[in-house]
Formats: sequence, C-alpha cells, structure tokens
Amino acid sequence: MTLLSNYFKTLNGTTNLVLDKSVLISTYCPLDLSIYNVEIQGLQIQDSDECQKYISTILTKNDAKVAYGGYLEKRDLYNDKSAFISKKTHRNIHLGIDFWTKAGTNVTAPLAGTIHSFRNNTAIGDYGPTIILKHSYGSRYFHTLYGHLSLASLEHLYEGMPVNKGDTLATLGTPDINVGYAPHLHFQIIENMEGQVGDYPGVCSEDSLDHYTRNCPDPNLLLQIQ
Repeated sequence: MTLLSNYFKTLNGTTNLVLDKSVLISTYCPLDLSIYNVEIQGLQIQDSDECQKYISTILTKNDAKVAYGGYLEKRDLYNDKSAFISKKTHRNIHLGIDFWTKAGTNVTAPLAGTIHSFRNNTAIGDYGPTIILKHSYGSRYFHTLYGHLSLASLEHLYEGMPVNKGDTLATLGTPDINVGYAPHLHFQIIENMEGQVGDYPGVCSEDSLDHYTRNCPDPNLLLQIQ
C-alpha cells in the first residue's frame, strides 16, 4: 500500500464528484468497453458516432445520465490510431476512469489544488483540451488529469491558479474538439508527472503496466463511487 493510497483511505468513504453535482450519483451506471464485452464485438467502437450509439443504449437501459468505468480496461478503442500501435508495442490498457455523458456538462474539482498545467493535445487519439491539477497531502503531492474538455475550458487559466473543491473547472467537449471521441471526461490520478506538462499517457502497453499502475492508482480510491 503506497502513501498516496493510505491518504485516500483517510477520506472516510466520502464520494468526491468530478461532474456537476446536479447530475446525481444515482443516475450513474457502469460501462464496459473492454475487449471482453461481447456486446461490442463487431462494432466499429473506434467511430465516435457508433460508440455514442452503444453508450446511449446502455444509458437508456439503465435509466441513467452518466456511464462510467474503464480503469485498467483492455480496449479495442485505439486500434485505428497510429500513436497507440507500433512494431514494438501496442498501447491498449486504459489508466483512468471515463465518464460518458453530454458535451457541455460541467467538470468539477474533487479536491482543492492548483493548476499544474494545461494544453490542447490535438494529435489523433489524444485528449484534446486538457487540465492537470496539483494536490498536496502532508509534504507530498499528486496530480489529477481531466481530458476531452471544451476549448473554452482553457481560457483564463494560469499555472499555480488556486482551485477549490467543488469549483467548476471545465466543460466537456464535442467530438470535433476532443479528437474524435464520443463526449466524455477522462479522469486520471498521477503521482509523479515525470517532467510532463499539460499531458500524460492515459493508455499503456502490457509491458509498462507495472510502472503505470504504481504511478496512476485507481481513481475510485479518491472518487469513491459506490
């Protein structure tokens, strides 16, 4: 158990939301986009329209507004994106939790912190507009990443800007802005940014999984979504 994991245990079972609190947690439902989900085998899940169509069926079936999940999920979602596939490696293991819901939905800070960095990551398959927060616990720090935002979310930000718990941080972007994905928030915990600014890998390969699971623990340790 790491020091960071121990810190999350001190939060005493409090749910820490990353979407507008008006979207009640009772309207969330789990979503499986892994290679093991037979329902999506044969679908062109890499296509944002087809992905959204499947997500919409899950939301309707569960009378829900938000579909969430994906930590350490092995996915085919990236198979059409050259940045994820090379002769040496195949990055297809997801390192955050995704929250699939309507574009324009408010994103909120689950804990107080400061703006570490922000960037519009426009490469195919990347995050699009991205914000990273820095949080302290004792004398140590960790970071939270918010990807697939709207362009307006990056306006008026500056590094070191204070953010309070529950503040509206951003809004979710549309597929043309979030680099071709159905609208959703990618939320990830990162202990050591390893020198990166405005970006950090959200998907890894099998051979790097040990490293990334140590540096990017399960976001639900913080969010505590029941």
